[in-house]
Amino acid sequence: MNNKILVTGGTGYIGSHTVVELQEAGYEVVVVDDLSNSGIEVLDNIQKISGKKPAFEKFDLSDREKAEDFFKRNTDIEAIIHFAASKAVGESVEKPLHYYRNNLVSLMNLLDCQLKFNIQHIVFSSSCTVYGQPDKLPVTEDTPRKDAESPYGNTKRVNEDILNDTIKAHPQLKGIALRYFNPIGAHPSALIGELPLGVPQNLVPFITQTAAGIREELKVFGDDYDTPDGSAIRDYINVVDLAKAHVVAIERLLHEKNKQNYEVFNLGTGQGVSVLEMVNGFEKATGVKLNYKIVGRRAGDIEKIWADTTFANEELGWKAEKDLEETLLSAWEWEKKVRKI
Repeated sequence: MNNKILVTGGTGYIGSHTVVELQEAGYEVVVVDDLSNSGIEVLDNIQKISGKKPAFEKFDLSDREKAEDFFKRNTDIEAIIHFAASKAVGESVEKPLHYYRNNLVSLMNLLDCQLKFNIQHIVFSSSCTVYGQPDKLPVTEDTPRKDAESPYGNTKRVNEDILNDTIKAHPQLKGIALRYFNPIGAHPSALIGELPLGVPQNLVPFITQTAAGIREELKVFGDDYDTPDGSAIRDYINVVDLAKAHVVAIERLLHEKNKQNYEVFNLGTGQGVSVLEMVNGFEKATGVKLNYKIVGRRAGDIEKIWADTTFANEELGWKAEKDLEETLLSAWEWEKKVRKI
């Protein structure tokens, strides 16, 4: 197999794990990333794991001319996995224009190039944020989308609409939107993992940085939610399990197993875990005590959400396999390796 796959944002957290899984499945990968939230050294670590370094180009996909020039020079790409986006909920509340400009324009440029250069297949990195705070749990793919709680969430919702409408207008295109719940953990090699630049916006890297002494304390945003322990609940999925789902989605598109030109799948574990349960789970998995403090709620956060994964399990033949303890331990092993602890 030598199908060539473009992975945008491929040096990022989920992107890098997906590149590894694609290469181990026999695909040829080219990565485009502007390195705004990742480092070039990730490529070397991908090579250490998979034995092959993916081709790489650095540019911003919201630059139309650079995007077109790339596709002119890479005429053998058969499918795209689109990760590249700004992704922090809290930051998006503070910088909405940046999020709309970056996240919407980059997808529209990709779709224009797909049409111009006759690339039929795309997998879009979406999010459970499109459901907002659902009225009923767990959420299925048919759960109504709601007004997003943040500009980040809204960009995912709008991008799904852009993708769906474009595919309706151009039925030669085929797309799959994968709605992630909360990816955590790291590759078992501890060679790649989540390494946000600056202060982490996601829970687990803040936990591991606090455990490593990088952060003085972990802030738990809210203990007055309508949940058993008062802290917010999410569905946390191991990033390697998540990456493997992208390989399955690509195979579905390339081998025409898709039932419709545009499909949507929830990717989660089907289990809700609270923030305080995550703190306790980390301490249990690693033996490291965390210094944490309850503070007020954070703008843009929803109260509770977890997935019904039945459709993805049955239709894709994919299922999250790694448990929470293994996943949290992998995140800690990654943090220790990065910090040389």
